[in-house]
Amino acid sequence: MSLSIHSSRLANRIQELARIGQIGETGVCRLAHSPEDRQAVELVKSWFEAAGLEARIDAFGNLIGRWQGRNPEAPVLMLGSHIDSQPYGGQFDGTIGVLGALEAVQTLIEEGWIPDMSIEITAFADEEGCRFNKGLFGVRGIWGQLEEGELDRVDKNGVTRRQALQEFGCDLDQLIASSYREGQVSAYLELHIEQGPLLEEMKEPIGIVTGISGPIWLTVEFSGFAGHAGSVPMKLRKDAMLGAAKVITGLNELASRVEGAPTVSTVGSVAVFPDSRNIIPERVVFTVDLRDIDLERRNRLEAELYDMIHRVALEGGLTYTITEDTRSDPRYCTDRIKKVMSNSAADMGMQPPELMSGPFHDALVMSYHCDYGMIFVRCKEGISHNPAEFAAMEDIELGVELLYRTVKRMTSVSGV
Repeated sequence: MSLSIHSSRLANRIQELARIGQIGETGVCRLAHSPEDRQAVELVKSWFEAAGLEARIDAFGNLIGRWQGRNPEAPVLMLGSHIDSQPYGGQFDGTIGVLGALEAVQTLIEEGWIPDMSIEITAFADEEGCRFNKGLFGVRGIWGQLEEGELDRVDKNGVTRRQALQEFGCDLDQLIASSYREGQVSAYLELHIEQGPLLEEMKEPIGIVTGISGPIWLTVEFSGFAGHAGSVPMKLRKDAMLGAAKVITGLNELASRVEGAPTVSTVGSVAVFPDSRNIIPERVVFTVDLRDIDLERRNRLEAELYDMIHRVALEGGLTYTITEDTRSDPRYCTDRIKKVMSNSAADMGMQPPELMSGPFHDALVMSYHCDYGMIFVRCKEGISHNPAEFAAMEDIELGVELLYRTVKRMTSVSGV
């Protein structure tokens, strides 16, 4: 199959961007609003401008490139993803969605294509959420969905989100001016590595996404009483770590209960006080990530988790708090966009399988404000959020080619 996109240009950009925040041979660390993040945004901005886009960095730290269409007042078609990373991340998560969108649009510009509506490419700020324990920041920001006090969240070094944005170069007086109005975006398309093993198991290079699981992020804190590890009898202890361990184990059992279900749960961060080997832990704070594409099942498991936490606290003489950090219902991709993708793939001689997304993406927030569709690219062994994350350029090229053809169909006068 002959590709329309420029594969070598795409590959070179992926490699050059990966050098910013590089750790080891293949890893990347570009935390949101960090100097490395700013350097990456400036580099991609220069590529936007070289391709002929009008580029800007808004008050949330989002990088936005605009290509004016035949009808500039019409709702735009938005493409994008993110270029911030986990602290121990890989080269492809988010990145191929931004650079793939740029390649698709730049190819159209070079062909002399004139889209019926304007197209915007967005590298959303802080999709990952690892620095301030609250993700999808930039995409929520443009829709006025930031929570009260969110700019006062602190990272592990005590830096607030507000301080980080100011150091990044954002004008916080322009937050409202950087927001979008309802109806301003007609549809959103996102290309992303699968971050799972299904495409590899199916021996398929790309897939069409059907929907995104709804995530719940909680922070749980157990408080007990510190004491000497050698002198306090077991039956008299108020051990916060023991309570946390019981809940962590129980949560794993809850998520594994229905065989074959896509339910997943993770406790990825634990903090202990006083954090000494010979002191009974007085306070333990841990995170909970619970996801499912089935909303009813997820809500039922969440209720059971709350009951479990309460029961464990009573049994161990502990007090507890539960803070909700993120909540979103499962969101399903738009049928008309999936059809355009399928028809475009057929023109390529391909029949990509349909599959759901367990991880959330910027598309999750966009789905509440416009139609959306996603394309997945196979990644080796489903590994992501790890320097071992890998997607073959041959697969990425096919995903970007499908994105290019989908954009061309969706921005033609006929819209087919």
